[in-house]
Amino acid sequence: MDLLRSGPGDGHGMRAAALLRRSHPSDKELQVAGLLIDQPAEVIRPLLGERVARLVRLHVPGAPPHGADPDVDSLSHAAEAGRAAGLDAGVLEDWRPVLELVAAGACDRTA
Repeated sequence: MDLLRSGPGDGHGMRAAALLRRSHPSDKELQVAGLLIDQPAEVIRPLLGERVARLVRLHVPGAPPHGADPDVDSLSHAAEAGRAAGLDAGVLEDWRPVLELVAAGACDRTA
């Protein structure tokens, strides 16, 4: 949670994650990547795994669709849409259970 509090503080990551929660409800790792979109990937990897770090690393703001990886495209779309103010993204504490699941390696995105 400290990692999240060290970000820009504008709620961008929470808004992106909220959008991904709606569009990809079973993909917790993708949601967490949205939550951490503004954090350095190398900090994320040891805490939340290779996939979350890879998604964050491959996301390039304003870049055209990746094409080869639809998850990166979904993340980029949510990150762009999450820049709009006014979206109710909840509070940071709402994400604790999801972060704990991903950190424990307990999520299976194919479930």
